[in-house]
Amino acid sequence: MIKKILVSQPRPTSEKSPYFDIAREFGVELIFRPFIKVEGLTAKEFRQQKVNILNYTAIVFTSRHAIDNFFKLSKDLRVTIPEDMKYFCVTETIALYIQKYVQYRKRKVFFGTTGKIADLVPLMVKHKTEKFLLPMSDVHNNDVAELLDAKKLEHKECVMYRTVSDDFTPEEVEQFDYDMLMFFSPAGLNALTKNFPNFKQGDIKIAAFGPATAKEVADRGLRLDLKAPTPEFPSMTGALKDFLKHQK
Repeated sequence: MIKKILVSQPRPTSEKSPYFDIAREFGVELIFRPFIKVEGLTAKEFRQQKVNILNYTAIVFTSRHAIDNFFKLSKDLRVTIPEDMKYFCVTETIALYIQKYVQYRKRKVFFGTTGKIADLVPLMVKHKTEKFLLPMSDVHNNDVAELLDAKKLEHKECVMYRTVSDDFTPEEVEQFDYDMLMFFSPAGLNALTKNFPNFKQGDIKIAAFGPATAKEVADRGLRLDLKAPTPEFPSMTGALKDFLKHQK
């Protein structure tokens, strides 16, 4: 019987989150504890990539982490971002977050609607004379570069932040008594192995969001009990609710 679930993400900021409905409906305890954290590169580390921010006329942001670390590094490098710099963001929420650092002007901030870079590309094509810089995590693939190459857009990807294990305290290790673990990235499973090198799954259920995370579970010889998204359940909360409904 599942009574205590570790969700390897930050606690939702809204009390209206479906997670809290699930906790009430099924009487389960949900502990929100990220297994990973993001840390920015130092100015010295960034310089090794030989990227001059001022050689670019537009920045493409895929997350708030990218925004925070771009402006932090710019400050550390003593780079003054020009007033006419353009910003392309995968969602309006991310675009609005830029206000934390620069005055928001619609003529220089553009955003997509789906959160997917592929849906932002047509907007970038309308500004094809720009030179695009894409701040990224150390964990990324070449999909974005290939998309932009296909449209003959001038661009450069650079690493500005990295994903690292958010190590558990000895007390947390001692109190690790969960019936289910929920993972949202392969990095989360790396952190599990780092913090619990002798981890034995036994009766503990494992849930994974996304095909890469599910593959990582299998590659580590662990049993995958719940996978999302699926056609029936596009969200992890929907899949979890159905899983708990049918648990014996």
